[in-house]
Amino acid sequence: MDKAPDKAPADSSAPDSANRPEDNRSRFRLPVWDDLPPNTIGALWILLAAFLFTIMATFIKMAGENISVFQILAIRQLVMVVIVAPKILRGLPTSLATHRPDLQIARVIFATIAMLCGFTAIIKLPLADATALGFSKTFFITIFAIFFLGEQVGIHRWGATIVGFIGVLLMLRPEGTGFVDPYALLAIMGAAGAGIVMIILRILTRTDSPTTILTYQALLVGLLMIGPAIYTWHAPTLEQWGILILVGVVAWGSQMCNIKAFRAGEATAIASLDYTRLLYAAIIGVVVFGNWPSVETLAGAAIIIGASLYTVRREAKRGRQLARAAEGRGYNN
Repeated sequence: MDKAPDKAPADSSAPDSANRPEDNRSRFRLPVWDDLPPNTIGALWILLAAFLFTIMATFIKMAGENISVFQILAIRQLVMVVIVAPKILRGLPTSLATHRPDLQIARVIFATIAMLCGFTAIIKLPLADATALGFSKTFFITIFAIFFLGEQVGIHRWGATIVGFIGVLLMLRPEGTGFVDPYALLAIMGAAGAGIVMIILRILTRTDSPTTILTYQALLVGLLMIGPAIYTWHAPTLEQWGILILVGVVAWGSQMCNIKAFRAGEATAIASLDYTRLLYAAIIGVVVFGNWPSVETLAGAAIIIGASLYTVRREAKRGRQLARAAEGRGYNN
């Protein structure tokens, strides 16, 4: 009779596999977290991202009482460059190789304009107002996508865009005086600049890696701010240095949470949760700065958010229609 195969080698390998690094890392995972649906995980990440973004805006507003927006932005970029330096250095020289240097430079310029306008609005306006006006970026993206990307926009998206801008106009006259707050206009300009940045990003991602895009923005925005920051320099106190450094750290944390959110969940399922920033901003505005949102602010914000949510849902429906049409099944709803 043949002897049964010896299984000792297979058994002896068990201890080795148990000591593998990936198995050791798994010990530190939260079972409850791993069992959550992907969209739930994405939702939790984007809620944290929205909260951190509001905290960053709070620090910017606090620092802006005595420090110029140029100095705030320059130090923010410096902190972020230090944080991402290992990733940038590991990618050299590939991280500097771009197929569209013109678009990289254009993106940096518009990103700088958007941040300068947006940061100034945060400093000068109530936090809830600046946050709500920033949401108008969605409508600018729709308009710019028509002209620069050749996208076809139907009557529903046009309607949502027009309604959204009605909400913006309502917020531009918070006291019904007929005069437009210049800082509110800066918030709108910041949103428009951010919209252009998103359009450029859509084009750049076709040819350039995320690391390349990150490297150019991290380095060039900081370089652009060196001159204005030196000219307007105000020696920060130890407390102000702490706030300025936290602006950069929290900004990086917010971006990382946002990336994790959209990696984990579906964009159409979680994007609307970004509007919780307005809730955070309203609460912090009252508690920290004593700014109660006006009726016009709340009404305008409700219109902007409602129109944005409609746009997101409409695009989700349109995406399903296109997917079914591509499969030859049609779509009825």
